[in-house]
Amino acid sequence: MKSAVFFERDGILNMVQPGLYGPTTPRSIGDFQMIASAVEPLRQLKAAGFVLIATTNQPGLSLGLQSRRELDLMHQLLRQTFPIDDIFVCAHSEMDGCNCRKPKPGLLFEAAFKWHLDLERSFVISDKWQDAQAAHQAGCLCFLIKSPWNGNARYDCLLPDLDSAAQKILQLQGAATSLVN
Repeated sequence: MKSAVFFERDGILNMVQPGLYGPTTPRSIGDFQMIASAVEPLRQLKAAGFVLIATTNQPGLSLGLQSRRELDLMHQLLRQTFPIDDIFVCAHSEMDGCNCRKPKPGLLFEAAFKWHLDLERSFVISDKWQDAQAAHQAGCLCFLIKSPWNGNARYDCLLPDLDSAAQKILQLQGAATSLVN
């Protein structure tokens, strides 16, 4: 089975704006700005053999605030910019009670099934408590990037940026590999 690194899309791979109740995610391709500093850490993780997967809650789809076409254009740009293997989206609102909306782990389980992943050897990188909770429920290690949206969820490591998280994962992978050999 393979190991993966899951990335929260908004705030880790693309810019967000602070909102009253949390980050405001872009709803159109014109507002969608990549975080250029994320390219190199993702490239290093990909070169180390990890499956790279972006996950995102996008309730704007079910609420009629965003078109599927705009979301598809954003994800096309994500795939062109970063060496990611897949993108998993929950299009439901919080009121729908689905199993795929983070903080529930449904997106992680769906990706594990599709990509034959060992979740206990996989990682989640995010700046939000919802991803930390989903990671914990799925058995992944969670590295939170320090932000106003960390909340009180359980996480395994709090780091200043994506590059630090990627280096920590590579360090752990190297330690695990040397133990096996």
